[in-house]
Amino acid sequence: MGGHPKLLVIGLDSAPPALVFDRWANDLPALSRLARTGLSGPLESTHPPITIPAWSAMLSSRDPGELGCYGFRNRVSYQYGAYALATASDVRVDRVWDILGRHGIRSVLLGVPQTFPPAPLYGEMVSCFLTPSLDSQFTYPPSLREEVCRVVREYLFDVEGFRTPDKVGLLARVYEKTRKHFELARYLISSRPWDFFMTVEMGTDRIQHGFWRFMDPAHRKYEAGNPFEQAIREYYQYVDQELSRLLALIPEDTRVLVVSDHGAKKMEGGICVNEWLIREGYLVLQEYPRTVTRPDGLAIDWARTTAWAEGGYYARVFLNVSGREPEGRVSPDAYDRVRDELIQGLRSIPDPDGRPLDTKVYRPEELYRTLRGVPPDLLVYFGDLAWRSVGSVGMRQLHVEENDTGPDDSNHDWHGIYIMAETGHDLGGLTSGVRPLYDIAPTILAHFGLAPQPEMIGRPFSPSAPASHRE
Repeated sequence: MGGHPKLLVIGLDSAPPALVFDRWANDLPALSRLARTGLSGPLESTHPPITIPAWSAMLSSRDPGELGCYGFRNRVSYQYGAYALATASDVRVDRVWDILGRHGIRSVLLGVPQTFPPAPLYGEMVSCFLTPSLDSQFTYPPSLREEVCRVVREYLFDVEGFRTPDKVGLLARVYEKTRKHFELARYLISSRPWDFFMTVEMGTDRIQHGFWRFMDPAHRKYEAGNPFEQAIREYYQYVDQELSRLLALIPEDTRVLVVSDHGAKKMEGGICVNEWLIREGYLVLQEYPRTVTRPDGLAIDWARTTAWAEGGYYARVFLNVSGREPEGRVSPDAYDRVRDELIQGLRSIPDPDGRPLDTKVYRPEELYRTLRGVPPDLLVYFGDLAWRSVGSVGMRQLHVEENDTGPDDSNHDWHGIYIMAETGHDLGGLTSGVRPLYDIAPTILAHFGLAPQPEMIGRPFSPSAPASHRE
């Protein structure tokens, strides 16, 4: 390692600056102490600001177009309905532990998104929330699996069923998952040799989706004095306590980096993007469904369809292109004209009261350095992420209050957090400007005296250096 101190990276999926740095700073002594003695600020996420691909983009310093990963599910070909979940097998570029390993720097990873199925590394790994069950092979080396199951009884990879009206049960599952996660983190950090240790907690994301309306007076469903009003704050306090216990186990000169892949904000409701495409004549069905139906269950008349969309925290719109899709209808010569029409139309969708939504629509080539895999033809953020994209059809309306995949109170937001500190030193508590998520991988490499790979987008920063400024 050449004498470099250890580096501990703590990931808090979806943790927003407004909660960690502002609203609850006095309630989170461990995080606030790190921020007060180090460097901190907002971390600008990827397009799209979603767990997958954001964590892989962060840890490779490559954009989603280069990764060929545009969300949890991606088209794997131009055949209709050809989708697959994005797993570790789809990441075909180096992430930081790959580079560190080639230099003899040992890594231990716990719950880092998009690490299932686990691949060999110089070190050890317990894979992420994509793991189907404890019956899967979820560790590297494989022998670690039995040890995990022995040390933490019924270890949990994710909070199951977090989109549910049963808030009492959900709250219990969030705490159980987080408790077991940190129990395993403490065990691994104490029992394994490591130079680079990274752990990511998903509970911060899950509790926000489940309970945001209970704590945010600006949310349309907020009720003052409700029994869950303090649920998210108290959970963050619990996570902070767990972080403090973890930090107590590391050497004094360890550098600590706390990061989140994106932020969170209240969700106003949903825009039924495929209903709009039907209304405008872009999407033609053989038969309108009698019940609310997801896109992959629709009877689409492909020969007469110009475009369709996938829902989620953002919308992916696909054109039915002649010579590309099996029954393509849009000629290559008309491709840009049709995209321009769609951009104008999608941007003009109003809110339920007829007011502008401030919807952002992008062509993928505007966002990414290259396009691998099957990219969407347009990326759409309704209300600049204030509204979810509802892909299902059957509501017979454009605006809905509920999510089509279950109760959900929050959408993702553009800015997560970063905090860099050293446990035994006061480095001045610098409050920096917004940093791009792509700076994290080069920063990790720089800690160990390694230069960023030429293909990386970001550049390193340190507690003693000012933030870079980007256009």
